[in-house]
Amino acid sequence: MPQNYTPEFKKKIVRLHLEEGCTYKSIIAEYGVSKASISKWCREFSEECRTKAIINPEGANEAELMKENLRLHKELVEVKKENLFL
Repeated sequence: MPQNYTPEFKKKIVRLHLEEGCTYKSIIAEYGVSKASISKWCREFSEECRTKAIINPEGANEAELMKENLRLHKELVEVKKENLFL
């Protein structure tokens, strides 16, 4: 029987994967959703962001902001690691 999830829950899962860098495996283990669902929700979110970018090219692209946030977070972790060895 298919499980119905709220839009808020789906966005939380997408954010965990795209912005925080959580793996499918860790999300599946913690939340019990299928890999196919996570993949589908991420794809739908990306498509929604692309559509919004076409409609309003000057507006912030949420998917790109999530990716940039993840990149900056990883960079910060590396800098902190380097500072531990100084």
